[in-house]
Amino acid sequence: MVRLLGTGPLCRAAAAAAMVLTLPVAPAAQPPVKSAFRLHGTVEPIRSQLVTVPRLMGTGFGPLIIIHLAKPGTLVKAGESLVEFDRAAQIKTAHDREAEYRDFIAQISKRRADQIVARGRDETELVEAENAVKTAELDLLDKDLVAPIVAEKNTLILEEARAKLAQLRKTFDLKRRTEAADVRILEIQRDRALNAWKHSEGNADKMRIASPLAGLVVLKTIWKQGSFGEVQEGEEVRPGMPILEVVDPSAMRVRARVNQADVTRVRVGQPVHVTLDSFPSRQFTGRVEQLSPIGSPSGLSNKVRTFIAVFSIDGSDPHVLPDLAAAVDVDVK
Repeated sequence: MVRLLGTGPLCRAAAAAAMVLTLPVAPAAQPPVKSAFRLHGTVEPIRSQLVTVPRLMGTGFGPLIIIHLAKPGTLVKAGESLVEFDRAAQIKTAHDREAEYRDFIAQISKRRADQIVARGRDETELVEAENAVKTAELDLLDKDLVAPIVAEKNTLILEEARAKLAQLRKTFDLKRRTEAADVRILEIQRDRALNAWKHSEGNADKMRIASPLAGLVVLKTIWKQGSFGEVQEGEEVRPGMPILEVVDPSAMRVRARVNQADVTRVRVGQPVHVTLDSFPSRQFTGRVEQLSPIGSPSGLSNKVRTFIAVFSIDGSDPHVLPDLAAAVDVDVK
């Protein structure tokens, strides 16, 4: 209650103001606040191609020497040279295998020519043996007209001629089989030399690697000489070692891990905002594209699970590069 001390106009106005101040005031309506939580991940390309040191066919190949390497950050076209290795050893090996191949061809030609001569000689000997049998058979027809000792001698000559003919016919077939086997062995060696030649030429062709797609060159960091670093021209590299990666800069995404406590707040299609740690003033929009249905155990405890989430990035920007750290703010309604 407000007690009036006077009846003047000023007193009545003050009393009215005091009564207004004692009335309850309703709070102003506030706009709904969207909540979000932050995840941390790494930028990766959607389309990319890893380039590794080629694995050569055959044995006796050591490290390869890089004589040309595309500069990091270079935009290349499909088919453009990325890396080239010293191919002198592969070319020499190819020439050696070619020489072996042609040598086997010459050996096969000579062996076949010798076999033709030997076959002609054996056929002549076989005809002579057949004629000897016929002659002995004719001499045996007049056994009644000659002395018994002469007839017995002619019989022995006929038997000997027939035995020699049978032996020549048998050895003739065996010689032909042996000759065919000898040629076949040389042909197998020739084919092996041909395969080795082609493999060596293929190894020489592998010394130049062209870009399989148009994109950005990103050198890979490897362990060398006790520290991490990028490969350089003139260095020796081992087969299978990753050298660089060609990425399509027009389409990037972020891969992050979601704790099991927050996985229920993430669903495919949710809008997100992506901020790069290297460029905090730039923000990109996107959405949740994938969420793994099965969690993987944490490195700290098997009871704690994390889930892999993949977030798309709308549009393209030259600042969005692979392997950059990114923060993802997931909007939760």
